[in-house]
Amino acid sequence: MAKSRLIGDYPVIGIRPTIDGRRGKIKVRESLEEQTMNMAKAAKELIEENVFYSNGEKAKVIIADTTIGRVAEAAACADKFKKAGVDITLTVTPCWCYGAETMDMDPMTIKAVWGFNGTERPGAVYLASVLATHSQKGLPAFGIYGQEVQDADDTTIPEDVREKILRFSRAAVAVATMRGKSYLQIGSVTMGIGGSIISPEFFEEYLGMRVESVDEVEIIRRMTEGIYSRSEYKKALAWIKEKCKPDFDKNPVEMQRTPAQKEKDWEFTAKMACIIKDLFNGNKNLPKGREEEMVGHNAIVGGFQGQRQWTDFYPNCDFPESILNSSFDWNGAREPYILGTENDTLNATSMLFMKLLTGRAQMFADVRTYWSGNAVKRVTGYEIEGKAKEADGFIHLINSGACCVDACGEVKNENGNPTMKKWWEVTDKDIDVMMNATTWPYAPRQ
Repeated sequence: MAKSRLIGDYPVIGIRPTIDGRRGKIKVRESLEEQTMNMAKAAKELIEENVFYSNGEKAKVIIADTTIGRVAEAAACADKFKKAGVDITLTVTPCWCYGAETMDMDPMTIKAVWGFNGTERPGAVYLASVLATHSQKGLPAFGIYGQEVQDADDTTIPEDVREKILRFSRAAVAVATMRGKSYLQIGSVTMGIGGSIISPEFFEEYLGMRVESVDEVEIIRRMTEGIYSRSEYKKALAWIKEKCKPDFDKNPVEMQRTPAQKEKDWEFTAKMACIIKDLFNGNKNLPKGREEEMVGHNAIVGGFQGQRQWTDFYPNCDFPESILNSSFDWNGAREPYILGTENDTLNATSMLFMKLLTGRAQMFADVRTYWSGNAVKRVTGYEIEGKAKEADGFIHLINSGACCVDACGEVKNENGNPTMKKWWEVTDKDIDVMMNATTWPYAPRQ
């Protein structure tokens, strides 16, 4: 399994089984120990089987050493979780508990509480009470409760509860994974696009990230001074020549580049792709004496300004954007990068959210045009069919280098339907299918 490209461990999920602390003659706590711990074990198994880190590894889940009935056990749990790197907690219980004593008080953990829906003990009462206590203390928590009443000895997790636990876990892992990482903007604002006017406050205060900036001239500096891995570049260029199929050149004849010039442009964009990877995550294989550039910016997401200062003079960034956003490159299947076209920070961040939640490559494109059936027939004489006809038309997506090759729709799932696979499920055959379905026409030069 591929390791993380980023600095910092992946977040651990901690399960906190809370319980009614009353002991003695009536043996309330004693009667609930097994049921409470079984809830924790069931939740752990569910999450481990269905939640993955962005590198494809299963999420790590641990359980408190004991059930938590009073504050001392809550403190012992917190101590264990701190040492284990827990960023996310799920508190589970079938019964009433002493809320303020048993709750997770760490302001930095991402929290949820699952209260068992049963008649024997008031799990719902604890859930409502402890969520209110979280609100009073300014500690956000996600509440989980099943629609249907369960028997006390029922150890299964109802489908609606399963869905809520998994939604919380996937979202929490995504949030915790972003913390401390960087958004790297290469360049700045593109053609007045509001989304490319970066807001450090959004990234720092809302997402817990940092903003890093480098000028686009850094690409040229590294090319000019040879600050890239020569072996990586040669491998990338050989792969491009073998796999990337050229297409028509829509430019007027007098504006078209010669075959030799186009060859140089491919070499240029291959270097761009290699250098942008290095800017994101560093590269220990850079030439000796370039130790500063080896470390990178620990970027989990970024954007390239491009237009127009760059694209009026240099080959554009469409190939680097497309291939980096895809689930593979010349080294085979690998975790997709997220590189927004035109440094659109908001679209890039949306793509990041979806990659972390799904494990899949992401596409971005303009919604250029809506074509109704009548419009298609008027312009082409063609009568639309199938799903397009049922919907009375379709939308035309175009104009983005950030579209991953995975979005070609040619890869099939086990039922023969078009799909975009989780990146760690992508095979060499899938890569060939995607590249054979993709052509690379020359960009307009006006």
